[in-house]
Amino acid sequence: MALAIPDSPLFAWAQEGERTIPWLDQFPPPPKEIAEEMGTDMNLLDWQSLDTWITPNRKFFRANHYKTPAIDAKSWRLEIGGLVDKTRFYSLDEIKVLPRKDVIFAMECSGNSGFPWFEGGVGNARWSGTPLAPVLEKAGLKKGAIEVVFYGADGGEETVPYIGGGGEKVDDIKMKLEFARSMSVTDALDPANLLCYEMNGEALPPDYGFPVRLIAPGWYGVANVKWLKRIELRDTRFMGPFMAQRYVTIREEPSPNGETHWTRMSVSRSHVKSIPAKVTLKNGQYTVHGAAWGAPITRVEVRFDRGPWTAASIDESQQYEFAWKFWHLDWKNPSPGEHRITSRATDRDGNVQPAMDDWQIAKKHTYWESNGQITRTVRI
Repeated sequence: MALAIPDSPLFAWAQEGERTIPWLDQFPPPPKEIAEEMGTDMNLLDWQSLDTWITPNRKFFRANHYKTPAIDAKSWRLEIGGLVDKTRFYSLDEIKVLPRKDVIFAMECSGNSGFPWFEGGVGNARWSGTPLAPVLEKAGLKKGAIEVVFYGADGGEETVPYIGGGGEKVDDIKMKLEFARSMSVTDALDPANLLCYEMNGEALPPDYGFPVRLIAPGWYGVANVKWLKRIELRDTRFMGPFMAQRYVTIREEPSPNGETHWTRMSVSRSHVKSIPAKVTLKNGQYTVHGAAWGAPITRVEVRFDRGPWTAASIDESQQYEFAWKFWHLDWKNPSPGEHRITSRATDRDGNVQPAMDDWQIAKKHTYWESNGQITRTVRI
């Protein structure tokens, strides 16, 4: 099913004759060593220049763990194996003739907002492909299969420390790592998941997973494995380094009896989030514009300095469950000088984007899943 997508800016986000008031707290560029380590320019979103609801491919953020693999589409095959009745292999053409589905999904890197320079690792795109669930079901899931592992073609040789049961370092193991992530069989069979081969109506660009990637709407970017080559059903939990070591949120969590428990949770589903993107001036009227994503959004509120929270107007013209939503709020007669602007979003389950001093954020000791309220500073 094809989706109709607007090509023009929505909901008064960009109007003729308006002027953008620059933020005083501009984000610094990423360190050069970060881009070199990832093998690519991260191409982070510039919120103040955003003018379309769909993020064009050329402006979508990039985050790789290894260099982009060179893949020949004609010889590429996707293997479906493990605990299945019959191992199957699909060519790109065979995947493309399967029933097609589109989803508009605002994908966010799980490290977004975790560093001072990292505040543009999110983009809203139309992803097209075939639903994953029927492909898995056709292979025949065997009884006992509990986990689905998605392997990408990217990888490299690394030295991995091995820790003993008492916490002591036992050995260093030099091994060839394949990028891989997993989810439960129940999560994998979600009808929203796609074997995706198009991005915004074009073949997936090389940096974004060509020829086929997993699209798991509602999950952080790391779960949306690029350059898929193998999908494996297993009867045990998968503990690869990108599940158990490198994408783990460590947090102190309070309990009803007053004790504090330290938890280590693998990054998975996205959390509700918003950002004040820009302040504009037109005909004497100041307006704050922003975006919200991470879950189905029902409410966005804005706070100026230490004032009360005020409900913003949300663009409801595009009713897509996994897309971001634009919002705005007219700012009546702001006084001259510097002002702090904060936004918070609420999803349909009642989850509210936490403040930076709430325990979910303040007691988090890793930079993943940083969905705390974002405050920007402007001078009027």
